[in-house]
Amino acid sequence: MAQEKLSNIVLRRRIGYLMKKLGLISKYTIAQFKAHRQTCNEEPIKNELNRQFNGQAPYAVVVSDLTYVRVNYKWNYVCILVDLFNREIIGYSAGIHKDAQLVFDAFSKVKTDLRKIKIFHSDRGREFKNELLDEVISAFSIKRSLSMKGCPYDNAGGVCK
Repeated sequence: MAQEKLSNIVLRRRIGYLMKKLGLISKYTIAQFKAHRQTCNEEPIKNELNRQFNGQAPYAVVVSDLTYVRVNYKWNYVCILVDLFNREIIGYSAGIHKDAQLVFDAFSKVKTDLRKIKIFHSDRGREFKNELLDEVISAFSIKRSLSMKGCPYDNAGGVCK
């Protein structure tokens, strides 16, 4: 009886060896093709801030980032605008959608004149690089700066740590 149980147990390595020997490929190990959107990360806009988070004049550089919080078992998103002069949150918004409108609403809550902002720095997400935000930035002559591709420490997420 014990001999029967041992013969029914087959190690995973043995199965792998036999499959390789017979030229069989598991359905689960085949990589599936996934289309990648490269437009939001390939913008020609430079990283003007270059991790110089200290020593800024008031409203000279404003950085932004998005985060998410769970409210009543659903994800909600928060966008903050931080003035690097004193790390003060000068604008914020929250909502159920992670989109350009969330960032626009954060800009609309800034109490000071937006023309005082010299540089707006954020990550390369499509929430920050879009037509709606481009209109706000150009209307108030704000210089745009995007973090390095794939580097989360270059935006407000890295500043607020």
